[in-house]
Order: sequence, then structure tokens, then C-alpha cells
Amino acid sequence: MKRTMKSVGSKTRIRGSLMSMVIAAAAVVAGFTSTSAIAQTAGGTLSGIVQPEPPILVSALNSQAPTQYIAGKIYQGLLTYSADLKPQPELAKSWKISPDGLTYTFELQSGVKWHDGKPFTSADVVFSIDKLLREVHVRTRAVINKYMASIRAVNDTTVEIKLKEPFPPFISMFETGTMPMMPKHLYEGTDYRNNPANQKPIGTGPFMFKEWKKGAYIKLAKNPNYWKKGKPYLDELVFYVIPDSASRAVAFEKGDVQVLRGGDVDNVDVKRLRALPNVEYTTKGWEMFAPMASMLLNERKPPFNNVKVRQAVMHALNRKLIVDNIFFGMGKPAVSPFASSTLFFDKNIPQFEFSLKKAREEIKASGVDVGQYPIKILSTSYGANWDRLDEYVKQMLEPLGFKVSIESADAGTWAARVGNWDFDMTITYTYQYGDPALGVERLYVARNIVKGTPFANVQGYNNPQADELWTKAGVTMDSAERQKLYSEVQRILVNDVANANLFEIEFPTLYRKNVKNLVTSAIGLNESFDNVSIEKN
Repeated sequence: MKRTMKSVGSKTRIRGSLMSMVIAAAAVVAGFTSTSAIAQTAGGTLSGIVQPEPPILVSALNSQAPTQYIAGKIYQGLLTYSADLKPQPELAKSWKISPDGLTYTFELQSGVKWHDGKPFTSADVVFSIDKLLREVHVRTRAVINKYMASIRAVNDTTVEIKLKEPFPPFISMFETGTMPMMPKHLYEGTDYRNNPANQKPIGTGPFMFKEWKKGAYIKLAKNPNYWKKGKPYLDELVFYVIPDSASRAVAFEKGDVQVLRGGDVDNVDVKRLRALPNVEYTTKGWEMFAPMASMLLNERKPPFNNVKVRQAVMHALNRKLIVDNIFFGMGKPAVSPFASSTLFFDKNIPQFEFSLKKAREEIKASGVDVGQYPIKILSTSYGANWDRLDEYVKQMLEPLGFKVSIESADAGTWAARVGNWDFDMTITYTYQYGDPALGVERLYVARNIVKGTPFANVQGYNNPQADELWTKAGVTMDSAERQKLYSEVQRILVNDVANANLFEIEFPTLYRKNVKNLVTSAIGLNESFDNVSIEKN
């Protein structure tokens, strides 16, 4: 995977991809559908785990990993992406980009219907992008508001988007988690966040919402009118809600579930489960996301409004120990806010070495009596590894004079509190989405200090110099110049501890050998699963 990502990150990629995608070639379509030429078995139920239980199944409204996992089977984007991050057809069968990089034209698939039988047309695309996502999807909204000049339906099957200025990463935005297509006839003129359709989602995907028994399971049923003829192969998907990690491991061992995502079981169990008979293992399918674990420090109030205190926190944490001992080697210490496998990563950024002595020196230099400001670590609900990480942070900060406690929260509560800046410190992970302008910038620019989402600039970081560099880098067509700008951004963010970047996550997927075509793209298990089948024994 790393070799693939590095080849994608070559300095010619941006300019080359812009010109090469002037039209979506038929060869791309052929490459994308090649797996379907192999005879596959129809029927069966695929069982997995959703951990933690998501607050909602609509990825337009919630970008947490569990939501994206399930929503990717219900909703679809105009495009998906191969492992080398090249766009592939989905609801758009072809596309072209004008030579000046300002006009994107999409030709839609024919015969696509929503799960309620209504036709999917260009009007849905325009509504989704220009209305619903512009209002509720924080990552997409930020790009649309900044770069999109207009969007229009040329006819029922053609959509034209015009940008204010060239923005090379734009073509990477059309996967289902970033730009899901939503039904205009159900959402237009409504309160998007409280629409009744949120409880029984309607998409164009291969699987339809069937049942959600809170605390037990979520079931999706085969879409009998799916627009890809002969698909999906599976009759049903079941995602079990199993709060205890050990019980999730047992469920896989017994065959009650056939698929485990990264994080479904504790990393300590992965080696044992991987060695079971008829089990496959892969770390592919994360190329688009390159997940980064970071500690968010609320910079609006003491003690973390002082950069010296934040720097002390970085010196106090042994990130190699975190990876090796808490996450059992599944990852690598972070060097930068940019994952090392992604575009424009700079390996030469100065680092905070692990040193309690230097941590104490930084606190002394800050002039802050950190003990006067008790802090709470708002815990995520991702599992025991993350709980141990919270405990480790507490253990390392208390000898420096911090008064630290840990408070638990389920996924919905965590998202609401972090999105509304109601936290002192919390540890989470975010996706990078193929380009720093899409997945990293959103976490640091001042214009993205907006309430209502946990995946914006929730820590309140504000640096006009960094904002200016982000803006220049996002629209620069020359890859070498983008590298210079992004290298400077990385140096500033690391020095400021804009977020306390901890480690790059390696997520394994384990599954039974009779499950075919499970991981086939850069978005991995967030894919639609329309080509997944279960081989009969």
C-alpha cells in the first residue's frame, strides 16, 4: 500500500491528472468493472460489526466512521476511486474537465432510481451539492463555498460545475462519504437535520434500509431495482452492535460475523484471529483516508491557550510507546499533520522528542500554573485501545502538575460535545481524503471554526500566516510550488501544536476466505458492496 501511495504522490500527479481527466476514458470503465467478469455466487447474508453504534445513517449529516461504513451501501457518489486514487465511474458514467481547470461536466448513468422508485436525475445532483451539502456537510461545504461559482443541470443526465479558480483536488471529492447524492424530492424545503427520511434513509445504492434495532443490529436488504444489472449479489447485510471487544472477537471466531473492520477488536487480538483457518487479512482500502490519530486541545481557554503548555504536552508523550505498546505496532508515530503516505508530506519537519524534562521546562516557561485548571479527557467510544490511550495521557500529564480526569461518552454524545466545543481534551482520528486541501486543511483554517461538527477546526486554532499558505497551496497548479507551501504549513502547525498529532493508524480488515471482492478500492469497506459475494462451501 505504501508503495502505491508514494507513486500517487509524485510531483507530476496534479498537473498530469488534470489533463488526463479531460475525459473519462472507456478504458477506466473497463478496468473498474473487470472483477464482475468473474462468475460469482448470488445470495446469502454478509454479517459484520458496527463499532461504535452510529447516531445516524446519513453520511451527509455525519462523517463519523461507523456512519460512513453503513451509509456507503445506501447512498452513492458520482465517482469512486481506485487504490491509486484515480477516479472511477459510479453515478456518473463519464466526466470531463476543461483545459483551464474551471469547468467540470458529468454525464450521469441512465436508469438509476431512488429506493422509493423515483428517478435519479441531474436535479438531485444540483440540489445535493448546491443546497443540502452546502448547508450541512462541513468538509464539502467549506470547499463549495470557497471554490464553486455555479452548478447547473444542462439536461436530465448532464451536470455542469464551474469553479471560481482552478482547484486541482476537486476531482477527488465525489466519493460517497464526501459528496453523497441525496433525494431532492424528500429533502427540498425541509429541515435537513430533522427530516423524517433520516430515520429510514433512501438512496440509490445496492442495499436498502430494512431495520435498526438499537443496541443490537442494523439490517440492509438487497435493492431489487438496482441500476447495475445483476447486482448486488448478496441478499442482506447485517451489522451487529456488540459493545464488548472480547465478545466481538468471539463472534468472529464462531463465524457469527464474517468481516471485522479495523477497530472492531482490540489490536492484541488481531494476530490470533488472523491465524485462524480460512481467514484473510489486508490493510488495503485506506488509501483515500490515511487515518491520523490526534489529540485535540481546546485552545480557547487555559491552560491550552498557551502554546508552551501545548508543546509541553507533546514532549510528555512517548508516541512510539503508544504505537508499539497500546496499539500493538499497528501504525507509526506522526511526523506531521500530513500522513507520510499522502501527497506533500515533508519528512524533515522538526519533531518534539519525548522528554519529561523538556516538558517541565516548557510549562515553567509558559508561566501557567496548570494545576489551577483541571482538565477532563472526553473519551471516544472506539474501544479498549483508545481507553488505554486516555489512561496513558492522564498518567503522563499528572506528574507535570496537571489535574486530569476522564469522562466517557457514546458516539453521539461525543460528536455533539466536540462539535459544540464542550471539551478540554479529546483523542480522535480523522481522514485525509487524498489531498491536504480536502482532508487536512479543514482542521486548521480559521474559516472552519464552525459549531456543529466534530470534524472541523474544533480546537479553535487561528494563525493568519498558515491560513494564507493554505489558500495559496490549494489553488496552485504547480506541484513543486504546492510542496513548498505545504512544507511551510507543516512546520507552522507542528511548532504551534495546532493539534497534538500522535500517530498514523494502520487498520486491518479480517474476513472469511469465502467472502469475495470485499476490498477493491481506495475507500475500502465504505464501498457499496455491490460486487461482494459469498462463495458457497
